[in-house]
Amino acid sequence: MDEKKNTGEFSIEDILKEFGDAEPQPEEDVRLWGEEPIQKPGSAVAQDTVRLDQITRAVRQQGADMEQTAVFTPVSDMEQTTVFTPVSDMEQTAVFTPVGDLDATAEFTPWGGTADKGVFIPPDNAEEVPWQQSEEDPPKAEPYSKDWEPEYEQPISEYVPPEPIVQRPKSRLRELKKKLVAGPEKRYYELTELGLGKLQLAIFVNLVIALVSAGATAMYTMGAVPEDRTRLLIFIQFLTLLLSGLLGSYQLMEGFGDMLRLRFSLNSLLIFSLIACLVDGVLCLQSLRVPCCAVFSLHMTMALWSAYQKRNTEMGQMDTMRKAVRLDSVVSMPDYYEGHTGFLRCEGQVEDFMDTYNEPSGVEKTLSVYALVALVVSLGAGITAGVLHGAEFGCQTFAAALLVSVPASSYVAISRPMAVLERRLHRLGTVICGWQGVKGLSQKGVFPLNDTDLFPAGSAKMNGVKFYGTREPDTVVAYATALISACGGGMEPLFNALLDSRNGYHYTAKELRSYPSGGIGGEVNGEPVLAGTLRFMQDMGVEMPAGTKINQAVYVAIDGQLGGVFAITYGKIRATTAAMTTLCSYRKLMPVLTTSDFMLTESFIRGRFGVNTKRIAFPERSVRCELAQIQPEEGTPALALYTQEGLAGPAFAVTGARALRKACKLGVAVHMLGGIVGLIMLLLLAILGAEYLLTPGNVLLYELLWMIPGLLFTEWARSV
Repeated sequence: MDEKKNTGEFSIEDILKEFGDAEPQPEEDVRLWGEEPIQKPGSAVAQDTVRLDQITRAVRQQGADMEQTAVFTPVSDMEQTTVFTPVSDMEQTAVFTPVGDLDATAEFTPWGGTADKGVFIPPDNAEEVPWQQSEEDPPKAEPYSKDWEPEYEQPISEYVPPEPIVQRPKSRLRELKKKLVAGPEKRYYELTELGLGKLQLAIFVNLVIALVSAGATAMYTMGAVPEDRTRLLIFIQFLTLLLSGLLGSYQLMEGFGDMLRLRFSLNSLLIFSLIACLVDGVLCLQSLRVPCCAVFSLHMTMALWSAYQKRNTEMGQMDTMRKAVRLDSVVSMPDYYEGHTGFLRCEGQVEDFMDTYNEPSGVEKTLSVYALVALVVSLGAGITAGVLHGAEFGCQTFAAALLVSVPASSYVAISRPMAVLERRLHRLGTVICGWQGVKGLSQKGVFPLNDTDLFPAGSAKMNGVKFYGTREPDTVVAYATALISACGGGMEPLFNALLDSRNGYHYTAKELRSYPSGGIGGEVNGEPVLAGTLRFMQDMGVEMPAGTKINQAVYVAIDGQLGGVFAITYGKIRATTAAMTTLCSYRKLMPVLTTSDFMLTESFIRGRFGVNTKRIAFPERSVRCELAQIQPEEGTPALALYTQEGLAGPAFAVTGARALRKACKLGVAVHMLGGIVGLIMLLLLAILGAEYLLTPGNVLLYELLWMIPGLLFTEWARSV
């Protein structure tokens, strides 16, 4: 014991003896700090040391794991000191600092001390009673008394979280970029490596060859070539024929590949034309007759131009897709409005374009079938002429029939309208999903228009407010905002911002009603409120003071009395105006308004956009709400994709597809008509044997005449 005193170390038994307990304390149930102990029967602990047992148990609990003994040092030697105050000393406070916890300090106040200091030790022979507030202690208010007010007016159970910011998830953007890199961007760089320079050079050289051959043919027809120079002229024509075939070897190989795939195209027909012209050229050298080499050079020039346009169009489409940061689609939904198909907009996928853009169109298949038929008919005409008038005339007839059966401009009857349309759609960030999309967008249908289509965010502005009557301005603004918010539309943010700037109260409108003359009505705070245009207020019998006739303004009347006029200005966007003009220019396409803004009346749209509103459908407000809620089914094939916000992209996709289909169909029909007429003429010449009419000059003139309407129809795609 002396040794322990010298070292300043004490055991638990020594501490208990110091306070009058000679026998060691039997082990009791250990509880957490602050809980009441459970004494075992037969315990010798005195009543005045009940609370001290809690201290000893806490020391045991902390010291058991650390295997160390409680150390007590005078206050002057250590900062962490455990001081025990006898029970009889009621004015002193017992302070205990646990070993190992240097920051926390537990204070114990004797019985009758301050009520806010933890555990209390009762006096001798006192029963354990729950703590009671003394008269000296200040009164404590109940936490949920009648005078208590919550921090928020709205109860937590009714808390409505704020609306999330509408944005495209980053995962969606990463997925989109991954698909774009693997598809359109990869294809774009493949086409870039092929380039357009070689095609442009081949087109230019072939055009020069065609002009030289055409000039030589015209001179021979007019008799400007001496007879001793005829053989030289024929030899030059034959060389130009070979050179044109060499420059167009890629087109010839493509045509041969089509035949291997059991397909027949115009390039396949070009192979037979080259063979027939070569044989006819050899025969012309023997008989001193000028062949039709100029017409073949013209055909090869147009075939190369078609290849150039196809490659350039594909590069433009891939460039549009690879630059996309968002991708939306135009899909069709049957029976959308009054039995008509609706062209709705939703989220698009890269596969919607990559899987369909390169599929052959219906007009291409028709032209391919016609080319095969033209080959058979030309061969029949050649055989007929050969049987009736000799093999040389038969070969000449066969070569001429192949050239006139397909006018030269037929090679660009499809590729040129597509190239013309693609250049316009490229500026709008829009692509059409192949001929399937063209066909789907060309059917009769309706195009829904919402508020943001006509006036995007930020285009509507509030220029000023003027109040009338005896109502408080804040009340007028609050009532108007409640009614506008219940209606929705592009004016809702403007009125909410105005109300927030005035620290106004947000009311809720009830019994909302809509009127066809451009206004709405409802009940706000138990009072009838009207909001609408000037004409609407006059129709409702609201008295208008002098100087309040403003066309673009929202008039608000409370209980039949004019309360305020809010001047609204709608900005005019050129792209939206152009989109509205093109949507109203097709008979089989009808825009239908699904807007909730009562200001967008028929007269307002006609004056703002300058379009014929007879082609626009203005359904009732209930029908508009139903149409606005309709969404396309998941997995609906996309007809077009657009990468920019606004109305111009989807609008020009629909009207552009219609113009493209019409241009291709009319162009192919005109060229087929010219070819059929040419074949009939060649059959008659073959039967009659009119060799003097089958001259290279006449064949060239016939080609040039049919090229004029053919090229004009390819310009139809510019009408969008």
